[in-house]
Amino acid sequence: MFSSLAPARRRLVLGCCAAVLIALVAGLVVALARGTGRSSPRAVPQNLPGPVLLVPGYGGSTSGLGVLAARLREQGKDVEVVSLPGNAQGDLAAQARVLAAAARDAIARTGAPSVDVVGYSAGGVVARLWLDQARGSAPVRRVVTLGSPQHGTDLASLGALFAGQCPTACRQLDPASDLLAGLNAGSGSEVPAGPAFVSLWTRNDEVVIPPSSAVLAGGINIEIQSVCPASAVSHSQLPSDPLVVAMVAAELQPSPPVQLGTGDCARLSS
Repeated sequence: MFSSLAPARRRLVLGCCAAVLIALVAGLVVALARGTGRSSPRAVPQNLPGPVLLVPGYGGSTSGLGVLAARLREQGKDVEVVSLPGNAQGDLAAQARVLAAAARDAIARTGAPSVDVVGYSAGGVVARLWLDQARGSAPVRRVVTLGSPQHGTDLASLGALFAGQCPTACRQLDPASDLLAGLNAGSGSEVPAGPAFVSLWTRNDEVVIPPSSAVLAGGINIEIQSVCPASAVSHSQLPSDPLVVAMVAAELQPSPPVQLGTGDCARLSS
């Protein structure tokens, strides 16, 4: 068909076809970028631990994190216990934005390239929500969660049956909540892009039911009893139990996080 055209007309037609093709490819790239809604994960030095942000659980009590904060400070770490609004009973996404602001302040204050985050109970869900909102741009090196109901807890389902007894955060921790459905949507990894994730949980958890709700596909998941089988630590004891505190400290080292096992029990219990 093109052979019948004059050379000048042929060049014009070919040029138009090339322009259309380029526009189509560019449009496809933009569409794919918008479809994923993700940017490239922010690169942070994995061998440079930054200040540690401790995120309390549902109810917002910060006193229970005192033992863990003291132990980490003894190791020379800069530690801040984040105060969440509304006794940490309001919208978990709003709590995540408060955590994001705390991280910015800690980095501005210390000059560190990133922060480490330890989230207790619902605080671990808050940390994950922040990273999900940040879409790979959060300056976080490592996240360690303690007994976090990443897939909800049946206690929240029970509380939702009684009007006035289950505030917003409680309803969002119902395994069937829209918030958790969105956070856990899709297949494959459940860990937001960027930092390394370590989930520590106990089979004796009487708050997060089932306790395995804490397990995150794509993260390092460690049941406390897989390290020390005799441990009887409960949910409320997680932030202060000497073994768990030692495990948290071990996972926040400059070296990469590791899958701890029974061979580490004696060392971590001493």
